[in-house]
Amino acid sequence: MNKVLEEISKIGIVPVIALDRVEDAAPLAKALIDGGLPCAEVTFRTDAAEESIRIMSEQFPEMLVGAGTVLTTEQVDRAVNAGAKFIVSPGLNPKVVKYCVEKGIPVTPGCANPSDVEVAIELGLEVVKFFPAEAAGGLNMIKSMAAPYNKMKFMPTGGINAKNLTSYLDFKKIIACGGSWMVNKDLVDAKDWDGITALTKEAVSTMLGFQLRHVGINNACENCAASAADKLGLLTNLAVKPGNSSIFVGGMFEVMKGKGPGEHGHIAIQTNYLERAIYHLEKRGFVFDESSYKYNDKGELIFAYMKDEIAGFAIHFNQK
Repeated sequence: MNKVLEEISKIGIVPVIALDRVEDAAPLAKALIDGGLPCAEVTFRTDAAEESIRIMSEQFPEMLVGAGTVLTTEQVDRAVNAGAKFIVSPGLNPKVVKYCVEKGIPVTPGCANPSDVEVAIELGLEVVKFFPAEAAGGLNMIKSMAAPYNKMKFMPTGGINAKNLTSYLDFKKIIACGGSWMVNKDLVDAKDWDGITALTKEAVSTMLGFQLRHVGINNACENCAASAADKLGLLTNLAVKPGNSSIFVGGMFEVMKGKGPGEHGHIAIQTNYLERAIYHLEKRGFVFDESSYKYNDKGELIFAYMKDEIAGFAIHFNQK
């Protein structure tokens, strides 16, 4: 997959933006970055689109900015010259797609039926936009349509929101979802940049779905661990289950029979999408220990430790 599309897959959500005023471009970009989504699809439906893309690309080089609702090759040139790193269109125009492919520009045209997908395959694409997602049959339609095309992946847009986001992203053939609920027109018109940042943070949190799995507690000896586990079991009324190196008290505590990871122990956190979680946490400045990574038999990452401890606790993440 193209590197730009790979990064979009790690980001997971592509905010779809329609801007009427050029002066809103910079503060909106900053609000999205502060909220944890360094990405935007700026629709070419308004006169402000081209200059907005230029401002976002120049002032925020860490942001992945693309152009949406691109209908002509002339718009492709304008968008790319302004700094757009990818092109999105509502439908599949073979002329526009061929033009982008020949120039090496990542393009995801809108597809809503198998015929569109077959044209996309013929044009050499690996990812298409599914639009309008909810109106065209939603997740069930994508699953049905994806079955014969095992190498094609999708980026649904249209009707995606905080409530249905993870149901889409759970399907492995979906690389990301486009949505505008965190950047709706009312918020932009009101210049409520703090509100957009808050909704963006909420969207990222919903996507990653962090949940505490258990707390690991280090002990000086096996007998110490057994005593601590019994007390925690009595305290919580949870079952005590001894293992080789630790004793679990329900799913809440892992009482180590000696010195485990971390000065005091470890904290295990579950997430909906581990690779996306690592991407977003690294953007926040955290570092992961690649030597700790564990994979399932499909080659999917399921376990990872952070390099640094927090308050004497090692932190590891598990794929739900």
